[in-house]
Amino acid sequence: MYRSLVHGILENDHGSISKAVTLIENGGAETGPLLNDIYKSTVESLRIGITGPPGAGKSTITNALIDIFLENKKTVGVIAVDPTSPFSGGSLLGDRIRMNHYAWDERVFVRSMGSHGELGGLARKSQDVGDILAASGKDIVLYETVGVGQSEHDIVKAADVSIVVLVPESGDEVQMMKAGLIEIADLFIINKSDRDGADRLSSMLKNVLHSFNPEGKIEPPIFNTVGTEGVGIKELYKGIFDHVDSMIGLGQLDKRRLARYRQRVSALVRETLEDSFWTDDKKELLYKVTKTSDRITDAPHIMAEALLGNTDEE
Repeated sequence: MYRSLVHGILENDHGSISKAVTLIENGGAETGPLLNDIYKSTVESLRIGITGPPGAGKSTITNALIDIFLENKKTVGVIAVDPTSPFSGGSLLGDRIRMNHYAWDERVFVRSMGSHGELGGLARKSQDVGDILAASGKDIVLYETVGVGQSEHDIVKAADVSIVVLVPESGDEVQMMKAGLIEIADLFIINKSDRDGADRLSSMLKNVLHSFNPEGKIEPPIFNTVGTEGVGIKELYKGIFDHVDSMIGLGQLDKRRLARYRQRVSALVRETLEDSFWTDDKKELLYKVTKTSDRITDAPHIMAEALLGNTDEE
């Protein structure tokens, strides 16, 4: 079955792409061979991560970017990720985009993904889906996430360029996050910049950047936008590609992609080893020892050693 999917993906057949994404989400046995067969076709796409607090207007910015990418003859794949919602399955972000006029546009493919309680796996699967979209010929792969917690940081690491969207009211969040925010951001957007406080936030961000930007990292530029009106989107578009050119010139883009490849391999090895480790006997042993609190006599480290050594622990 997967070979027909490979052909469909490479031909940008959206039905085949949808089936392949579902295969990845369900952890199908053919996922590995499928991803291997398409891998050589995945290297040309630019992957952009968009994150920020709820209400910042990420979906509006995403829509505006899709428009300007299409105007510039670039095809787009969108992965809308909701790590916080095991119930909605990440549908809210995706629906905001899917309900617009891109639904039947072969140049744009949108898919939403939810964690279903598996945050680490979500980061890996979203990267696998990114490979599918890249192989289908999408020039741009956009990852949109719902917040800026650790799981979102992991997903943003899937990107070549990471954009953090803020609003004028985000000053307190900037103060709290500081170095962590700078670590993931390649560009900042102050959206809804027609509101009071936009200039103050811009000054605060610049101060934080001067204080916390790691040595050797290009200082992230700041763009003011009003996404609902398209204000600042052309400047943002140009800024993205200017930043990519700077990364290429300094060898940072290739370095980031190599680090991402290593991280993906390491994550797959960990997952595979853990899956093979937890036999039914070991699960039963752990359950027996932890059935009631008065049966627990050893520290977790000792219990782990017992399981790793495959010794019986009554």
